[in-house]
Amino acid sequence: MIIKPFKGLNPEIGKRVFIAEDAVIIGDVKVGDDSSIWYGTIIRGDVNYIRIGKCTSVQDGTVIHVTNKTAPTIIGNYVTIGHAVKLHGCEIKDNCLIGIGAIILDNVVINENSIVAAGTLVPPRKKFPPNSLIMGFPAKVVRTLSDDEIKELKEHALRYVKYKNEYLKDK
Repeated sequence: MIIKPFKGLNPEIGKRVFIAEDAVIIGDVKVGDDSSIWYGTIIRGDVNYIRIGKCTSVQDGTVIHVTNKTAPTIIGNYVTIGHAVKLHGCEIKDNCLIGIGAIILDNVVINENSIVAAGTLVPPRKKFPPNSLIMGFPAKVVRTLSDDEIKELKEHALRYVKYKNEYLKDK
């Protein structure tokens, strides 16, 4: 893994965090306790800051970046970021799932308890209400999530906490 300062700002990694050997974390980045950063992920807090909450999984091949001075990237607690996602200067609130290959751009807010479907493109400056299923190219809310679906979001995040614990045992 590469954990590298930029302009005197060092990444801060919480307790019990799994970081894959080929992940890259640069600059003003904070990763919360019990989170996981999987293989081939790049998290680059060079021109603004990135915050990743606790019990959050950033899966393989994801790129997280920021916009100079105007849009940090903030990811809440109990969030699952799927494989090959691109996050740029956006905010993902607690208890969300971002599907494989989704692209979320500057100044977007995905509110809590929401799902962004695989392959979705979320253009700049969109804000979505809590409990939303968001899909499309460009993204739109297609329906409100059920209580059971919302409960499953946290359970999904906690499964990745268990997975990362298994990886930490083998280090």
